[in-house]
Amino acid sequence: MATLTKKHKSLNEKLGDNQKLYSIDDAIQLLKDLQSAKFDQTLEVALNLGVDPRHADQMVRGMVTLPSGTGKDVKVAVFARGDKAEAALAAGADKVGAEDLMEDMLAGNLDYGRVIATPDMMGVVGRLGKTLGPKGLMPNPKLGTVTPNVADAVKAAKSGQIEFRVEKAGIIHGGIGKLSFSNEALRANFDAFVDAIVKAKPSGAKGKYLRKVGLSSSMGPGLKIDVAEVHGG
Repeated sequence: MATLTKKHKSLNEKLGDNQKLYSIDDAIQLLKDLQSAKFDQTLEVALNLGVDPRHADQMVRGMVTLPSGTGKDVKVAVFARGDKAEAALAAGADKVGAEDLMEDMLAGNLDYGRVIATPDMMGVVGRLGKTLGPKGLMPNPKLGTVTPNVADAVKAAKSGQIEFRVEKAGIIHGGIGKLSFSNEALRANFDAFVDAIVKAKPSGAKGKYLRKVGLSSSMGPGLKIDVAEVHGG
């Protein structure tokens, strides 16, 4: 077992009771102080919501643009033809096509973080339901990934727009930036993420909506956030 440095012993002591509630800013700083991995870790947020997503009127899903970006290079594939295809390429899409792109994906080439399509291409994209659906990549008009404005959708995906979707247990997870970001940048991303989920509160939600909030890093501990400090909490 690796020997703990004095710094890490001190920081572990700071964690103390794992039931302690932290302010958002203190949690961000503590996770930065605790990082020891040799890569730039992601700051992750988890929200426990008062919803049961098995009911359609309690589903929480949408997109949010993180003002400070994600720190990740998102690969984007676009289903489009003609001028729309050219516009998507000009906007920075990594792969653009039609039937050829469909066949490529059916062959297992699915290394994309976002798949976008023009409305007229959904007949082709529909054949990929069982391929893209389980990976959460199926284009959806409600999320803005089925759109005639593919160039704008590509730019949004590349500049920090992420999708959120509640899981069966009523929890939403999201990566909201790298620990190398400034504290202010991470706090701005946190606020934007939470605000988007608060605004997406479904009509069927009963009782307290935002029940628990946690922050963690890729290799770090999970810290409980004082919900009273969180907008909408």
